[in-house]
Amino acid sequence: MSKPYHIKSITEYHKVMGLPKPEHPLISVIKFEEIKHHETNPVNITNDFYSIALKKDFNAKLKYGQQSYDFDEGILHFMSPKQVLSFEFRTDEELNHKGWLLLVHPDFLWNTPLAKKIKAYEFFDYKINEALHLSDKEEKIIAGVIDSIAQEYRANIDPFSQEVIIAQLALLLTYSERFYQRQFITRKITHHTLLTQFEELLCAYYHKEDLIEKGIPTVQYFANELNLSANYLSRLLKNLTGKSTKHFIQDKVIDLAKERLSTTELSVSEIAYTLGFEHIQSFSKLFKRKTDLTPSEFRQSFH
Repeated sequence: MSKPYHIKSITEYHKVMGLPKPEHPLISVIKFEEIKHHETNPVNITNDFYSIALKKDFNAKLKYGQQSYDFDEGILHFMSPKQVLSFEFRTDEELNHKGWLLLVHPDFLWNTPLAKKIKAYEFFDYKINEALHLSDKEEKIIAGVIDSIAQEYRANIDPFSQEVIIAQLALLLTYSERFYQRQFITRKITHHTLLTQFEELLCAYYHKEDLIEKGIPTVQYFANELNLSANYLSRLLKNLTGKSTKHFIQDKVIDLAKERLSTTELSVSEIAYTLGFEHIQSFSKLFKRKTDLTPSEFRQSFH
């Protein structure tokens, strides 16, 4: 991937995309139909502002890392500042791009409750393939809120304008959180397949000979193997099993520890090292927290 084109302001984004100067320097609603692709447009972009995109009938490919994705149905995708988004345009047909793009600079949120709260919405760090797939009803709701934001900042600015827009943006994020929760429920078949893959990867990891050198597996390791973001994987597992990825890994470690404590003559230190722990104290602390027993007490219960 070539070095991404860094866009520092919303005004600069408008200029790069061949759009008129924005009506507000810190917030902008753009219709995708107004953006026309030119050969000079950058295909790898990173911004200094938040973006929320409602995409429909998008016939270019969106890329995240080495993976590319096609989306024909309506999706909602979020990006926080500094993330990189890549486009792969098809040369054999004209760009067909419908929907809305909402850009919000962090300065617009300054000194409001949303300045801090927006960072708690995990979907701003989700990958492209974890976008929110909207029903027709949900799409109308989201489009309606985005349209209201556009109407507000395009009207005459007064002392209430920012407060109104912040409230509408908060409503948009609340709806998005609700619709993501619905998606985790309605896509359970797909997610159960991912759960199976995760469990297989976890078992395979603990059968590797170089486990002592590799250490305890991280959440990011499994997220990378499954081509998911760490936050999305944890939320998926939480919805399916009630456990986060970290707790799922820890429970696997404890199950293996119990097996080796009860069926082998290995010392507690040896078991700790074979499970990837660098220090026996860390292993004993985790085991005690999970079982209310020390490893030695657990072993003694079998004699």
